[in-house]
Amino acid sequence: MQIINQMKTSIKIIHWTPRIICILSILLISMFAADAFEEGHTVFQQLLSFFIHLIPSFILIILLALTWKWEFIGGLFFMLIGIVTSPFVFMINHNRNHFSVGTSIGIIAMINLPIIIVGILFITSHYLKKKEALINQK
Repeated sequence: MQIINQMKTSIKIIHWTPRIICILSILLISMFAADAFEEGHTVFQQLLSFFIHLIPSFILIILLALTWKWEFIGGLFFMLIGIVTSPFVFMINHNRNHFSVGTSIGIIAMINLPIIIVGILFITSHYLKKKEALINQK
């Protein structure tokens, strides 16, 4: 009985951890939209630029909402987004912003690695819940 209670506790932790990390990652990514407010542009141009900068956050919010229901598929998408966008983030920071290779890799670790971890945790949560359902059927 104690093993079942421990399993339920670990399932709760694995259930909520990716959601919390994802929300925090979305907030971090959203902070980068603040650079849309520059002098020399109209308020309309600044707001338009701000909302354009928030598109990645909107995509991640929609994906999080879908993943809340379908953890496995959403977890795969989070992993895919984290992996596929890594070279793009690297190139922007290394070539366009002239950051060093180490700094560019650090930025990838800060932005993309949490998204990849979120995907792994959602998939793990899916399989733990499936395992629990099989144990409860016996």
